[in-house]
Amino acid sequence: MDLVIRDTLTGRRKAVLRRPGRPLALYVCGPTVYDRAHVGHARTYLYFDLARRFLEGEGVPVRHVVNVTDFEDKLDDRAAQLGVPWRTLARREERGFFGDLDRLGLLPPTFRPRASAFVPQMVEVARQLERTGRVRREGDEWIYSPPARPPGTNFPTDRQLAMHAVIEPGHPFPTRDDRAGEFTIWRRQDPPKPSWPSPWGRGAPGWHLECYAMANRYLGVPVDLHGGGFDLIYPHHHAENEIALELGGTRFSRTFLHTAFVLMEGTKMSKSLGNLVPLGAALDAVGAGALRWYLLSLPYDQRLGWDADAVDRARLEFGDVRSSIARWLQGSPRGRASASVARTAAEAVRRELADNLGTDRAFSRIREWVDGLSPDPRAALGPGERGPARRAVRAIEARTGLPLL
Repeated sequence: MDLVIRDTLTGRRKAVLRRPGRPLALYVCGPTVYDRAHVGHARTYLYFDLARRFLEGEGVPVRHVVNVTDFEDKLDDRAAQLGVPWRTLARREERGFFGDLDRLGLLPPTFRPRASAFVPQMVEVARQLERTGRVRREGDEWIYSPPARPPGTNFPTDRQLAMHAVIEPGHPFPTRDDRAGEFTIWRRQDPPKPSWPSPWGRGAPGWHLECYAMANRYLGVPVDLHGGGFDLIYPHHHAENEIALELGGTRFSRTFLHTAFVLMEGTKMSKSLGNLVPLGAALDAVGAGALRWYLLSLPYDQRLGWDADAVDRARLEFGDVRSSIARWLQGSPRGRASASVARTAAEAVRRELADNLGTDRAFSRIREWVDGLSPDPRAALGPGERGPARRAVRAIEARTGLPLL
């Protein structure tokens, strides 16, 4: 069964397919590691975890890359505030960030490259862009200006910009439409800030170059599935896609997937704004299963409000689901139930996830199945049915990441 996704760039539904003879190439934009993960990050990575679980469950090998942005302005500023070298801060926060995702039960990526290890490749990308004649210098920065492209080739930057861009501190919208697609390829700067040699003097490459360099190295561009949070569409994924179009004549990815935000009191949860719930604290409070049950309770393209009471209700509901399944799996010598009901539930979950990662519908199928389990001993599993039933529940676990057993 194919995984069918609504491609963010075109708005069309399409099957996520690999190129013949190769693993499916999945590239997910990773964190800027100046602080720990919050539940908004977790929701994005959970949906890509589900995509990978579904594909592998269908026998599709997946090569999964999550990059680590270990140098950037916000990281530099935080390191200066703390009085520590930027690498020290980056390594510490990287360990904490991925440690929390591991506690949540995410499958580890195949590769987790750091931007600082790819500066030579980014310099080469910058040199190739400079050869187009569309790079100019402004002070200590070298800026690339893309050409006009046909509609649908890249994410729009005209009046539709507000549809897929998020204003955050330090990331304002461009003041002129004709500059909306521009991005920095190199900036001069000296230690203690991150600094490397280049044809333009010591400095650091622009942020948008790293994902193109890493994806090209580990997967080849175009990748098969790519994305991140909705806020990455502009400017980051627009710029990535522009680099791929310019240097390779192809989109960065054959399919784009972007997830909606977790909101705190109506505002996007973010490290920049400070209105967040740390992932580690949420895991301590309700556990990985209940948190997954809550964060995946709506479709990936719908915003989810963080509500402490709703989270606690999710904890109780998930606990009831687990205990009901455990009781049913005990079976009874008098039981007449068949494992077929669990297999039917597992197949329903599979179908819902195949349809645009419909986690809300998949979880409804789990609840419907569990709600139909009767405490009557005659409705328990019959002799010889426990093994097949457990295998069906394990299949649901493998698809969803939910620790049901």
